[in-house]
Amino acid sequence: MNLEYLSGFGNEFASEALPGALPVGQNSPQKAPYGLYTELFSGTAFTMVRSEARRTWLYRIQPSANHPAFVKLERQLAGGPLGAVTPNRLRWNPLDIPSEPTDFVDGLVGMVANSGSEKPSGISIYHYCANRSMERVFFNADGELLIVPEQGRLRIATELGVLEVEPLEIVVLPRGLKFRVELLDAQARGYVAENHGAPLRLPDLGAIGSNGLANPRDFLTPVAHYEDLKKPTPLVQKFLGELWACELDHSPLNVVAWHGNNVPYKYDLRRFNTLGTVSFDHPDPSIFTVLTSPTSTHGLANLDFVIFPPRWMVAENTFRPPWFHRNLMNEYMGLIQGAYDAKAEGFLPGGASLHSCMSAHGPDGETCTKAINVELAPHKIDNTMAFMFETSQVLRPTQFALECPQLQNTYDACWASLPATFNPNRR
Repeated sequence: MNLEYLSGFGNEFASEALPGALPVGQNSPQKAPYGLYTELFSGTAFTMVRSEARRTWLYRIQPSANHPAFVKLERQLAGGPLGAVTPNRLRWNPLDIPSEPTDFVDGLVGMVANSGSEKPSGISIYHYCANRSMERVFFNADGELLIVPEQGRLRIATELGVLEVEPLEIVVLPRGLKFRVELLDAQARGYVAENHGAPLRLPDLGAIGSNGLANPRDFLTPVAHYEDLKKPTPLVQKFLGELWACELDHSPLNVVAWHGNNVPYKYDLRRFNTLGTVSFDHPDPSIFTVLTSPTSTHGLANLDFVIFPPRWMVAENTFRPPWFHRNLMNEYMGLIQGAYDAKAEGFLPGGASLHSCMSAHGPDGETCTKAINVELAPHKIDNTMAFMFETSQVLRPTQFALECPQLQNTYDACWASLPATFNPNRR
């Protein structure tokens, strides 16, 4: 698989599958090379400031406009409507891989959301479980997709080229990009955040300086790769939360050359440069932010993608697990591999938890008691990768998420074993 470095999100990138397919000196010549059609793929408004604008020029065999009417599909996304409002802490076991043939689109299950698909901000979170490759092509008109595999490798063929992604890697697909998910293993499972707001980008580093966290050079975008296929191809789109489809007489993955910055990209989470204290106490978990979707309020994110990777713990005289806390932000956590250092049991790879705004949470009783009494020495948290989709708006579970058998009805009990150790006569 050929890849190019995505060295910065505001920069321009270019790729061509045939020599000279990219026009020189202008974007839309009267006659594009090789008899290709010119098409602009815009991810932001035309009048967005230059540093925030996302757009890519495509040079393709057939323009996207060449399609018949879309028809609403009988089979819609799983998960159902949003359920009843609840302030309670929730946790789920992993969803089961289906027994019947299920591709990536049919395997998407809505779990939580904080806005409708028609809103210009907010996020929706899905789990996916699949056991066969897609034979159709899909695009999402409602938002950008951040895919986090937990099990099984994926080959994602897009309009701009091919990306292969495995557990411990992520892939981001721009809003409206056409793609097909093929399974490289017998089955696949993972998480998807649908971002309705500003496109994801690297967070500012501030006092950290010019290095650390996710390095721009480690984000990869594909080289141009096209399909010149004359065969019936179903094209499915998600539009305002509903699935609609039409049938093309060609493959829509037919872009021969492109240039711009509205592109798909992948990132290996193992390359994250983790920072932490070398004295005492905890920095805030914002130091683990990989990508962020900002809002108009500086510092308040529509979506933060945060990871908890392997790292050394060396803080002196410090309670080392995540402290007990109540947040303005809303946290949806998942686990890719290993165990999470704040939970002794019950939080499994492929599972998830939800802690809403001002919901009190932290390490469970067993983890807390051990951390208070352990003899402190430098040690490494290894063979783990947890992550968090964090958002400033309250996440509401879907009806499925509130009724499915994977919901752990005894989650609150993990804190019930915390003993009362207060003694006013002993410091």
